Amino acid sequence: MGQGRIHPARTLNFDLDQLLRMTCNKPPLMAAPAAMTLDLLPIGHPARIVAVDWASLAEEEALRLQALGLDEGAKVSVAYRGIFAGRDPIALTVGRMTVALRRAHARAMRVEPISA
Repeated sequence: MGQGRIHPARTLNFDLDQLLRMTCNKPPLMAAPAAMTLDLLPIGHPARIVAVDWASLAEEEALRLQALGLDEGAKVSVAYRGIFAGRDPIALTVGRMTVALRRAHARAMRVEPISA
């Protein structure tokens, strides 16, 4: 190489290590909004159920959800969402239990994110 040539990495003002650090870093997690329905809770974010619209659910469905512990005050987090069109079912962690829930049922529950 002649003396008049400039190395390409030097012209970009960063080296290969810096480039790798910039491209390999994961984007920061987005903060969850203050209150939302359970179907919109991001995966892995813990929340507390603050309200349930029991009137929007069939009576036997409401009783089943209450028996599973899905009532006001329960701590939950979304573990998984289905891969098909409706993104059903939603797998929730409730205590040490994992519960599969329809999206329509999750939409009837308002949650508030809590710190882990």
